[in-house]
Amino acid sequence: MSKIAIGKTAVLLASFTEEEMAFFQDTLKEVSYCLGKVGSMNMQKVISAVETAAKRHGLIHPNLYRETHALYHAIMEGMEGVTRGHLSIGEMSRTVGLRFAVVRGTPFTDEDEGEWIAVAFYGTIGAPVKGSEHETVGLGINHI
Repeated sequence: MSKIAIGKTAVLLASFTEEEMAFFQDTLKEVSYCLGKVGSMNMQKVISAVETAAKRHGLIHPNLYRETHALYHAIMEGMEGVTRGHLSIGEMSRTVGLRFAVVRGTPFTDEDEGEWIAVAFYGTIGAPVKGSEHETVGLGINHI
């Protein structure tokens, strides 16, 4: 796998519309990634949506604890950005509508640094009242 900026790639993928994605399909053939959407007032549903997508697309091995653990920490770090450091949504009467991207790669030239995983979120957060939300973004990166 080539050296890529996995965080930047994840943020771009999470924020692209389907029309914008069409322009980059050829470029992305060598990138290990998956995309998804989640809307909830429940943090566990957000975590589960990302974990399920990563497992279904083969980005992590579901039976290897270290890979699931690395993904979990990348998700939580990304959600800290989304929630501005307060890792709760429903408990604070707020909801999220997010697109997410998970990217796995080797971002360092030294192969001994191994593989890393990035999780990016882009979407909205706000009171559970239509029109009361605003844009938000979060990025988490962890070594596998």
